[in-house]
Amino acid sequence: MKNLFIVLLIASLIAGCNTYRTSESGSTETAAVASDTVIISSDKVEYEIIIIEPGFNSWLMSRAKPRGYYEQSFLESRNIIYVTEWNNRVLNPTRYDPQLYEWQINYERNIDYGYEVNYLLYYYFIYFQRTYNQRLSGFVPRI
Repeated sequence: MKNLFIVLLIASLIAGCNTYRTSESGSTETAAVASDTVIISSDKVEYEIIIIEPGFNSWLMSRAKPRGYYEQSFLESRNIIYVTEWNNRVLNPTRYDPQLYEWQINYERNIDYGYEVNYLLYYYFIYFQRTYNQRLSGFVPRI
C-alpha cells in the first residue's frame, strides 16, 4: 500500500504544553489518545491518509457535513488549491511559520484517491484554517 502523503504533527509543536503529562509516578506519558489519530486506508484504494492532530477527530465528528454532502469533484478541486498553497508555504519557512507548515503534501491531480481520502483531507484543511487562523485560498473555509 502506498502511503499517500500526510502525517501531520502540527499540534504537537503548537500545543506543546498539552502534549506531555507527568504522572504521579514521575514518568512522562503522551497525552494524545487514539481518537486523535485518523487513518483512512482500504484494500480497494492503494492510498492512505494519516492525520495526527489532537482535537481533529472530535471536530470532524461534530462539525463536518456528512459524507456525500459534497461531490468528489468539489473536494478534489479545493484540495488541489489548498495543497498547492500549503506546499508553497512549506518551501518558504522565512515567510510562513515552519512549525505550522512542516512537510509537503504529495497530492497529484491526475490520481483518483477516492472519496474518503479527499473528504478527510478537505476537512483537515478547513479545521487547520479555522483553528490556526490561516487562509490557504481566497475562499472562506466553509464547513
